[in-house]
Amino acid sequence: MRFDRSDGVFCHVTSLPGDHGIGDLGDGAAAFLSFLGDADVDHWQICPIGPTIHAAGESPYQSPSAFAGNPLLIDLDGLVADGWLDAPDLEPVPEFPGDRVDYDAVREYKLPLLRTAFERFDEGAGDDVQAELEAFREREPWLADYALFRAVSESRPEGTWVEWPAPLRTRAPEALAEARERHATEVRFREFVQWTFDRQWRELREVAAEEGVSIVGDVPIYVALDSADVWANPEAFRLDDENRPEAVAGVPPNPGDDGQRWGNPVYDWERLAENDYDWWIARFRRLFELADVARLDHFLGFVKYWAIPADSDDPAAGEWREGPGRDLFETVERELGRAPFVAEDLGFEEPAMDELMAEFGFPGMRVPQYADWCQEGNPYQPMHYPEGVVGYTSTHDTDTWVGYFEDLPERQRDCFRYNVGADGDRAVEWEIIEEVWRSEAVLAMTTMQDLLGLGSESRFNEPGTLDGNWAWRVARDQLDDAIADRLWELAGRHIR
Repeated sequence: MRFDRSDGVFCHVTSLPGDHGIGDLGDGAAAFLSFLGDADVDHWQICPIGPTIHAAGESPYQSPSAFAGNPLLIDLDGLVADGWLDAPDLEPVPEFPGDRVDYDAVREYKLPLLRTAFERFDEGAGDDVQAELEAFREREPWLADYALFRAVSESRPEGTWVEWPAPLRTRAPEALAEARERHATEVRFREFVQWTFDRQWRELREVAAEEGVSIVGDVPIYVALDSADVWANPEAFRLDDENRPEAVAGVPPNPGDDGQRWGNPVYDWERLAENDYDWWIARFRRLFELADVARLDHFLGFVKYWAIPADSDDPAAGEWREGPGRDLFETVERELGRAPFVAEDLGFEEPAMDELMAEFGFPGMRVPQYADWCQEGNPYQPMHYPEGVVGYTSTHDTDTWVGYFEDLPERQRDCFRYNVGADGDRAVEWEIIEEVWRSEAVLAMTTMQDLLGLGSESRFNEPGTLDGNWAWRVARDQLDDAIADRLWELAGRHIR
């Protein structure tokens, strides 16, 4: 896939403006896209948009589904426009914090309203609207299993589906039929919510297209164990006869650390290959219904992956196993065409990974926060970026640029200023934005936090921690015309 020289802004949907405690798919998202349009920005990058759960710290990378949308992102005003809610139903709106998401408070407010909307739909929708929902069911084969999974999970005391009684855990047909009958109303509710999310998302994509903005989605290579994906597709994963994981993902120990045990089940790549990677093809097909470009997280895992025995807590007990490599992406090309992927290749040196990316034209990533500013020719300094990469000022997993710079040793700060020719006339965040935009990187990306010059208190996620992440929000009045004008001028000057 060949990308044009272009630019983008990273801001997750939850971070957008909105009146109901969380960024959603309504007017706040449209205002953000208008801001990007005014700035002549080409791409809007987001995190995964699946449902999140409290037990996983609201991480969009530990979702109960790789296919579903997050109900909390549904625009309630849109449901009023549809006729399934009345404006007074939304009152009183709680006094949500304006700069952060309080997920518990948002759930307490929004989920009952979604149920009210469903009840009115279920009782009064005409045949034409019911037919639209039925068409969505037929078009999205993942929906039935997802809705049943969430309905059963809601009703059972166990922590995860791995602890369910054997007939449900191993998907015995009679147990599934009985569960569908018992939870029929809840299943329909979950289907209605996903249909609503899908309709609103497609409308938002049309707004993005009108503004000339493409959406960059995100594909976590692994899925959560407690997900509809694993429960409904056990043949795609390395599970035992009781549908429990045989091995889980992680990374091995390196000098200075003990490695990591992530706990996600690993794929049965051999069996997937026998079935032409059907689960992955379905996943990518759904992704490109929702986004124009996709970032592939932990791209190394498609080349080789670290598999840790499920009964061991020690990452060192794992072993490297071979991934699908080119065979998977040849199959993707055959089924879906030349897919526009960005490969997250940070932190690993692996010639086979580089060769795979080069063969299929997937740009990698460069983040200047990993640079040694005093080392000549350091590959993370923007002036040394090759064309075939996406250059970022920050990502969702790093500090903001201002926070990073404030923590830099003085010598590194001096080397940075020398390398970029900083004269003190510009704020430090605009120094790095300028350098990334000036670089040879085919895509230049920054975050909304860096555009605003915010510090560490506004970072989006701190890896290895569970609380306080994924919560930052931008206010509507921070979508400033002066910032849009500055980005517009920068893109023109550096031909993006």
